[in-house]
Amino acid sequence: MFSGIVETTAEIVAVQEDRGNKHFTLKCPFTGELKIDQSVSHNGVCLTVVAIEGETYTTTAIKETLLKSNLGLLKPGDLVNLERSMKPDALLDGHIVQGHVDQTATCTKVEEADGSWYYTFEYVPTGDNTTVEKGSVAVNGVSLTVVNSRENSFQVAIIPYTYEHTNFRTIVPGTVVNIEFDIVGKYIARLMKHYLPR
Repeated sequence: MFSGIVETTAEIVAVQEDRGNKHFTLKCPFTGELKIDQSVSHNGVCLTVVAIEGETYTTTAIKETLLKSNLGLLKPGDLVNLERSMKPDALLDGHIVQGHVDQTATCTKVEEADGSWYYTFEYVPTGDNTTVEKGSVAVNGVSLTVVNSRENSFQVAIIPYTYEHTNFRTIVPGTVVNIEFDIVGKYIARLMKHYLPR
């Protein structure tokens, strides 16, 4: 489980295709603290560390993950948001993030707002996935508050710290991002759909 509080960004240094899978090799400041089999959130996707060599480590994304996320679009030089799993005694500074991306969304607008930024994202509504005004959403693994929630779009406001310390600084109109909708909201939507009288 994660909190959506990104620790750092990592640079993709190599991508290797292996049938329907892809192996990503990344360089990050805490590579020396990682161990094999450890779970790390990559742009909001929980992936397992499979190899460590010097300042780099490697993780693998299977075909299903590549289809449901933006990881299949990554190439050497791209920046990825990283977060290690929460510890049981850690403060939940963000919100409950499982590392199971629901789908992708596309950035349609970036607006500068006197020191902060508004990002607008559009997505195709599917199943129980929805946003709620002032609710939580994870975008590329970043825990954020929803603004202007619509049926197929929403905005988030980004402060300078988040802009500078995550890959939000590389997002422009047309960029595809990973979305994990709030787990509590998904359960409530499912319960209402299946158990409340119509």
